[in-house]
Amino acid sequence: MPTGFQDASAADARRTLIEAVIAAELERQAQAGATRIDVPAMAAAIESALAAEEPAEPLLDDGRRPEELNATNDD
Repeated sequence: MPTGFQDASAADARRTLIEAVIAAELERQAQAGATRIDVPAMAAAIESALAAEEPAEPLLDDGRRPEELNATNDD
């Protein structure tokens, strides 16, 4: 079970990632000569970075060990 410290650390890492993505996307847009911020491109960049940091599949646990399963509870 994560502690408050681990939660804060994960939140800090997420915020740092978001800040880095925003900075990189603003730089990319500036280099491309943009006169206005392309908000949809910014959102796409952030979404892409966050998706890369998340696990592909959530961890599921119904609380039963294989040896506890039988014909009536193995669905």
